[in-house]
Amino acid sequence: MDYLPTGRQADYSNYGLPPIIMSKLSKEEVVHIAKLSRLELSEDEKARFGDQLSDVLEYVGQLDEVNTDDVDPLNNVTGLSNVYVTDEVEKSDILHDDIAKNAPEFEGGFFKVPGVFE
Repeated sequence: MDYLPTGRQADYSNYGLPPIIMSKLSKEEVVHIAKLSRLELSEDEKARFGDQLSDVLEYVGQLDEVNTDDVDPLNNVTGLSNVYVTDEVEKSDILHDDIAKNAPEFEGGFFKVPGVFE
């Protein structure tokens, strides 16, 4: 990535990713990010958002310095898990003809409804 500025470098080689360089974003990078985001920015916004985004990237870069070797991966902060119940089909005493009486149109054992696609 030849468009990255020089600065502090984060090592993501353990994840098969190239190093990421952290420093103040250039105006060209802000314009590129805005273009990718389909945003039209004024000159003032380019400067302001460039500074803000650089601050965010710098903070995220600080997280690289935290030693997490002995920390278990976390995929749920509440400790709750879904409870699944097996669906059981029960025989119904309702007659097929009684169901058909409640439908405006009933054909071949199915409710007939207007199409949703043309």
